[in-house]
Amino acid sequence: MKIVSWNINGIRTFKGGIKKALDSLDADIICVQETKVTRDLLDERTAIVEGYNSYFSFSRGRSGYSGVATYCKDSATPFAAEEGLTGLLTTNHEGTIGCYGDPREFSSEELQLLDNEGRAVLTQHRVMCENRPETVTVINVYCPRADPEKPERKQFKLQFYKLLQCRAEAILEAGSHVIVLGDVNTSHRPIDHCDPDAIDDFEDHPGRKWLNGLLVDDSEGKECEKDDDEESENTSSKPLSTGKFVDTFRHFHPTRSKAFTCWNTMTGARQTNYGTRIDYIFADHPLVKMGFVAADIMPEVEGSDHCPIWGKLSCPILPSSKLPPLCTRHLPEFAGRQQKLSRFLVKVDQQQPAREACRDPLPGSQEAGETRENLNPLGAAGTSATGKKRKLAVESGVPKGKKIKTLKAANPKPQGNLLAFFKPKSTPVVPTRECPVSQCERGEERNEVTPSQPQTLKGGHSAGQDVPSITGTCTEDPQGVCMGDKVLAPGSTMEDASVNSQNQGKDAALASEPTVDPSCPRKGASLGGFWKTVLRGPPPPPPCKAHGEPCVLRTVKKAGPNMGKQFFVCNRPQGHASNPEARCNFFSWVDKGK
Repeated sequence: MKIVSWNINGIRTFKGGIKKALDSLDADIICVQETKVTRDLLDERTAIVEGYNSYFSFSRGRSGYSGVATYCKDSATPFAAEEGLTGLLTTNHEGTIGCYGDPREFSSEELQLLDNEGRAVLTQHRVMCENRPETVTVINVYCPRADPEKPERKQFKLQFYKLLQCRAEAILEAGSHVIVLGDVNTSHRPIDHCDPDAIDDFEDHPGRKWLNGLLVDDSEGKECEKDDDEESENTSSKPLSTGKFVDTFRHFHPTRSKAFTCWNTMTGARQTNYGTRIDYIFADHPLVKMGFVAADIMPEVEGSDHCPIWGKLSCPILPSSKLPPLCTRHLPEFAGRQQKLSRFLVKVDQQQPAREACRDPLPGSQEAGETRENLNPLGAAGTSATGKKRKLAVESGVPKGKKIKTLKAANPKPQGNLLAFFKPKSTPVVPTRECPVSQCERGEERNEVTPSQPQTLKGGHSAGQDVPSITGTCTEDPQGVCMGDKVLAPGSTMEDASVNSQNQGKDAALASEPTVDPSCPRKGASLGGFWKTVLRGPPPPPPCKAHGEPCVLRTVKKAGPNMGKQFFVCNRPQGHASNPEARCNFFSWVDKGK
C-alpha cells in the first residue's frame, strides 16, 4: 500500500486534469490539503474521478479557504469515512468511525468552530499485515496557521492540535492502527528548518512542544544512516519524545538535512531550497515496525508551494464492496437523483443573532466576523439582503405604482425636448488679427485648459481669458451681419469686407510660415512627454552591492505606516546568508522626490 499527502494550494492546481495528476502520483490513497473549494463550487469532474472514490471536507465559514480531500483507488475503497474530528458534522452515523475521546475538554462552541473550517477527513481501511487482517485509520488534516497579525489564531491552532491528538489516540486505543498525515504547519526539529538560528527560542515554540508530546523517539531502532559520521549537528541536544506516533520520514532518514517540503514562492526560495519541512506522515509505532518499508519527499514535483510526500507499507489493502455514505458519489447533485424542495429550506432561529451578540467571543477562535458566519451561516447570508428588502417594503406602506404617480404629479415641469441639448450657444465670436488660430488647434480636437492651470497662448492671451476663435459655423451677431464665417461690423460695406478679407489672407499666409510654437505640440506628436512630466514612473532600478545586478521593485502590503511604499531589493531568490548565489541584504526605499 502506498499513500501520498500533498498540500496542493487549490484544487485547480491540476491544470492537466485531476485524473492525470492522481495517476502520476501512483498511490492507493492520495490525501490533498488546502483545496480551497466549497460544496457549492465543487464540480462533478473534480468530485467524480474514474477509478477513484473521493471524500471531501469543506469550509463552512469562508469561501475559497482551507478544505481537504482524500482520493482512494477503487481497489483501496474504505469501509468507513467521516468528515471532521468532533463528530458534529456527521448526519448519518452509518459508515462512520466514532471514537471521539473525552469531549469534556472542549466546550460545544469550541468543537463547532474547530470543525467549521474543513480541516479533516478520516477514512478507515482493512489491510493484511503479517497474514492477519488489521484496521488502519487515515486522518488527513490541514492544521491551522498561526498568523502573527492575529494572536487569537495561535490559540486556535493549539486547540486544533489538542483535538487532533485526542481523536487519534482515542481511535488507537479502540484497536485500530492510525496514520496522521498532512500539512501540520510546524517544523519539528532545527534540521527541518532552513534557518533555525534566526528564530528565538526555537525549541520553546508551543507547536514544537506539542510535536514532542505526540511523537516517540525511535532513534535506537533506526537501521538506516544510524552510524553516519556526518550526522547533522542540528539533531544533537534535542529532548526525548514520549508520544505514541513516529515521524516516518525521520524513521528512515534521521540525519538528512535540507529535506524541505514548503517554500516561499513569492521570494523564489524554492530555487535555493530555502524552506521548511512541515508536511508529515505520522503512524503509530507498532504499524511502523510491522508494515512501513519506506517514506520520502518528492521535491521534484511542482505546481504548489508544497511538494508531495509519500509512505509505503508492505500490507496489501482489502477493499470494501460498498462505498461509505460520505463518498461524493452519494451527494444528491452527483447521484442523478431529483432533490426535494425542503432541502433548500432551513429553519432559522431569529433570536439566535441576539443571543450571540451578548455572548463573549471565544479565546483562540476565528475572527469575530467569521465566528458569526460559522455559528449562523444562514443568518448572516440569508437574512441580510432579503431582510432589508422586506423591511423597506413593509415600512413604505405605499404600493410602488402609486409612489411613482405621486412623484410624477409633484413635478409639473414638462419634459424638455431632446433637440434643446444640441442648440449652439449664442456667443459672439469676432476674429482678431492679434490671435491667429494655431495649426494644432485646427488639426486636432481642442484641449480645454482649466483656469487652475493658466497657460499663455499666442497673442498674449491667457487660458483664463476668453480667447476668440474662428469656427466654420455661422453665429448670430446682434450688431453685425453674418456672412458665412465672417461678421461685418455696423456701417461696413462689402468693399470693406473684401479689403479686410485680403488683409486677413496676408495674415494667414504669414501665420502659415513654419514657425514653431513650443507650447503647442505638432499634429501627430505623442503626448507621452507631457504625461511623463505629470505621472512619473518608477525610477531606474539601482544595482545591488553584492552582485551588481539590477534590483527588483517591491511594494509594502502589510498594514502599517509603510503600507503602499515601494522599495528595491536584490533580484535573486531568497536563501541562506552563507549562500553566495542567494539574495543579498541590499535594501533601498524609493525616493518619490526623484
